[in-house]
Amino acid sequence: MKTAASSVISDNDNTPAQSIPRSPRLLETLLANLDGVVYRCRDDAQWTVEFVSEGCLQLTGYLPEELLLNQRISFLELIHPDDRQMVRAHVDDCVRLRRRFDVEYRIVHVEGAIRWVWGRGVGIYNADGEVEALEGFMQDVTERKEAAQALQEAERRYRSIFENAIEGVFQTTPDGTYIAVNPALARIYGYRSPEDLIVSLRDIRHQLYVEPERRSEFMRLMEEHGSVSNFESRVYRRDGDIIWISENARAVYGDAGTLVFYEGTVEAITERKLYEAEMRHQATHDALTGLPNRNMLHDHLQRAIQSARQKGGLTAVAFVDLDQFKYINDSLGHQVGDELLKTVAQRLMSCVRDSDMVARQGGDEFVLVLQNQTEGDVGIAEVMQRILAAVSRPWQAGDREFHITSSIGVSRYPTDGKDVETLLKNADSAMYKAKEQGRNNFQFFAPWMDTQVSNRLEMLISLRRALDQQEFKLFYQPKLSLKDGRIIGAEALIRWESPEQGMVAPDRFIPFAEEAGLIVPIGEWVLRTACRQNKAWQDAGLPPIPVAVNLSPRQMNQALPEFVANVLTDSGLSASWLELEITENVVMKDAEKTVATLNTLKRLGLQISVDDFGTGYSSLSYLRRFPVDALKIDKSFVRDIARDADSAAIVKAVISLAHILNLRVIAEGVEDEEQHAFLRENGCDEVQGYYFGKPMTVKDFTDRLRKEAVQAAP
Repeated sequence: MKTAASSVISDNDNTPAQSIPRSPRLLETLLANLDGVVYRCRDDAQWTVEFVSEGCLQLTGYLPEELLLNQRISFLELIHPDDRQMVRAHVDDCVRLRRRFDVEYRIVHVEGAIRWVWGRGVGIYNADGEVEALEGFMQDVTERKEAAQALQEAERRYRSIFENAIEGVFQTTPDGTYIAVNPALARIYGYRSPEDLIVSLRDIRHQLYVEPERRSEFMRLMEEHGSVSNFESRVYRRDGDIIWISENARAVYGDAGTLVFYEGTVEAITERKLYEAEMRHQATHDALTGLPNRNMLHDHLQRAIQSARQKGGLTAVAFVDLDQFKYINDSLGHQVGDELLKTVAQRLMSCVRDSDMVARQGGDEFVLVLQNQTEGDVGIAEVMQRILAAVSRPWQAGDREFHITSSIGVSRYPTDGKDVETLLKNADSAMYKAKEQGRNNFQFFAPWMDTQVSNRLEMLISLRRALDQQEFKLFYQPKLSLKDGRIIGAEALIRWESPEQGMVAPDRFIPFAEEAGLIVPIGEWVLRTACRQNKAWQDAGLPPIPVAVNLSPRQMNQALPEFVANVLTDSGLSASWLELEITENVVMKDAEKTVATLNTLKRLGLQISVDDFGTGYSSLSYLRRFPVDALKIDKSFVRDIARDADSAAIVKAVISLAHILNLRVIAEGVEDEEQHAFLRENGCDEVQGYYFGKPMTVKDFTDRLRKEAVQAAP
């Protein structure tokens, strides 16, 4: 049989193929140029090589003569140890069945590198059918094998990511069916498995989206941009529950540029949406009553004004203030006061329409916005009368019944103001007029009421001047030991000696000082003055006593300890002779920060007492944490201890609690012998009040200290 090449040569030259002269190196050259290795080996235990082509060096790193007759290494040893058994078994089976063998395996290069080879060959049999040798060809397929392995690894990783991703992953057809989904998406949508989801959810637009138009919007964005980002929608779970999701997806196109499918991810964001809604609600609503807060009130009133300006109509703003709230708060505590505020909020809501607004301005103040008052002042007056009646209905707190009234001021748009601030200010002025008229009534704003507002402004201006011109004075009220009646301390109490108004009591100007932010510099003046005076008494040889100074809530901050330390240093007073009084409500306002501040103060060596104890909402667990030295029983309890069993029980309980916690007990507001005797019999430690001495000038208090010192001398 002739080869194609030999046939062509014979046809052209008319010469028999067998007679064509061949170069003796022709076969050697052909074998050397092959991209691989041609070999012949014996079918023995080592596959001893009888012939191997020059390609051996490039593939294995060994010279051909190093493999011949196992000079350096045998063919079997060249095969990776982990693959030898497999290759041997495959070749033996093929030889036994007289088939070609075809196998991929690894060899070990002389430098130690692993290479993949593809080997093909046959068994050579003698006349007796016995295997004479193996002949074959090996080719380096390392690059192809590694590429295939890399592809498999990439597919494995992708499959792992796809299967184990926390987010849902999907592919969908443009007409709204799922092609592929991962387990996370099935869980998000409430299906047992991805297969269950694909089979069950055949119409994404109507089966999945709560608002089908969201699917239309999804498709529109895909057509315009080829992708969507953070696409939020409400969807149905399999059980019918509605959840929020966020999608990120892109359109996938084929080689011809046609849309093949959409693919993307889904994240369940229901908790986030609920949290955002809660944050929005908290930013615009009062935490206690649930009513709109001041921010939302301003926005709503602004819109109401704009609507009235465009469409006409009367809008009213009513400022509601509870008349006896402070009494409830001081007597029964903030928990009871909070319950009252919630009750009043519900009663106010019951008096207005859905289109109206009831907001909490702050404290015990509420604001109502009444829109479209078609009946004018008559209709507004009817609403105000309903509110007065609703608020004043009896209210139960424990076994006690209260009748709370309110004072209401009303301003109207556009007659009383054309902007939010003016309407609120004028309604506030009218409310103060209602209080002056005996409370439990309402007043419409009138221009002359502005003078009252100016009076309040004058008060604030006068306070600033008083601070600059040193019009404030400190009076000192003695604290006595119930054990022996001696003066063991004093409380510094501020008074304002105004050139125009004479002596002004604290309850008249302190609220204005708090409102104007002047209470901090005033409080600092009190502390400096009290420390200097106490040091002066000690320098005069009088018996040393601690002087108590009240702290404003505004002073309770991280800078307070450093300021107190500086005052003590400047005055020369030892910290042990200074007592700071902090109200119970201030202590409980921000317990964690307060504890830190009080601990820093205590390290200075001073004393700390809790004022007005019993009117707030302290608990035993909190008191144990606070580094305080004494509790002051509020005078509202002391006043009734001889006549009211509840007050007496509370005072006894406070004394017992304080002593268990190793705290001193101070009763303030003691005004008669009955109260004095009750407190002494029940183990109270200290007392102060008019029965023992009113607040005194520095001179009078100094004289009393001297007199007591003389009496105590042997």
